[in-house]
Amino acid sequence: MFTQVTSSVWAARLLSAGMLCLLTLTGCRTTPRPAAPVARHGDEIIVAGQLFRTGTRVVTWMDPGGYDAYRVERRFSPFEKSGWEDSKAEVKYLTTPNRYNLRRVGLTDEEVERVRGGGWDLPTLQKVVDQFVIHYDVCGTSRQCFKILHDMRGLSVHFMLDIDGTIYQTLDLKERGWHATSSNTRSVGIEIANMGAYRASEKSPLKDWYAQDEQGTRITIPERFGDGGVLTKNFVGRPARPELVRGVLQGSQLEQYDYTPQQYQALVRLTAALCKVFPKITCDYPRDEQGKMVTGKLPDDVLENTQGVIGHFHIQANKVDPGPAFQWDYVLGGARRLLRNGLSEPAHLTSKGHLRE
Repeated sequence: MFTQVTSSVWAARLLSAGMLCLLTLTGCRTTPRPAAPVARHGDEIIVAGQLFRTGTRVVTWMDPGGYDAYRVERRFSPFEKSGWEDSKAEVKYLTTPNRYNLRRVGLTDEEVERVRGGGWDLPTLQKVVDQFVIHYDVCGTSRQCFKILHDMRGLSVHFMLDIDGTIYQTLDLKERGWHATSSNTRSVGIEIANMGAYRASEKSPLKDWYAQDEQGTRITIPERFGDGGVLTKNFVGRPARPELVRGVLQGSQLEQYDYTPQQYQALVRLTAALCKVFPKITCDYPRDEQGKMVTGKLPDDVLENTQGVIGHFHIQANKVDPGPAFQWDYVLGGARRLLRNGLSEPAHLTSKGHLRE
């Protein structure tokens, strides 16, 4: 009897020890260690506090080298003079310390109260965001763009796309950025580094920013901007098409140098990600009755009912960005393929400098 009891006790103890060991080992795999860092991949955008991958390099406002539109002080003024009191005294366009506010249109009073403190959930945000607005920055680089928007004009945009294809996110997409007047409350905006489009008779900065060499056209950042803050060191930017591109927008004949292949590649991936995260953003541009892209401001009633990817010129009659060089079909065609088939091989240039899908 003694032997049987002893054996049973030992068997129970061994079973308990085994279970404890198993639980301990399992716990090590599932319970994070205190202060364990969470790895990021470097291609995530932030939407209502959640991370979504894009497949292209993204620097957020929380990352080293990022641009933070939540900050009140001016980013590029002397630090001791960057606070709000000095800023509002020195810059006439800075009338409020904020460069963004709350998306409210389309929300009930109860929803406004729920999200006003920052408590956005993704389904609520998906309900109100249905446009992706494309701008060029007429600043040349994203660093200069942020300086102009944030420090000098009191404006904001969710994304900036530099000449090397680096995307900078300055705000969570739950915020109402100030970049596109009547579409602010329903849109996500991006400023693409490019010096813009001009009539042939106009004085323009294009000669200061573009030069010719044995390989064609290259971007030449003026010396006063240093390296321009471009993340890729010693980057040489070249328009996807080496010649000036001409086209009509808002009824005017304009000319512009194209965007870089790196910008197009990044924008295809970002566009696909946004159309996936926000189902109301149709992966297409405004079309006329013949199926061609509308090349001027949309009538107010049409704009009110437009969901998709649009240019700044579709919103305001005094705007022409992203200009006649922007390759709409390449961007949206590539984004649609990504949505159907997942990530594809990067775009390449043909021998004549054109983008090949």
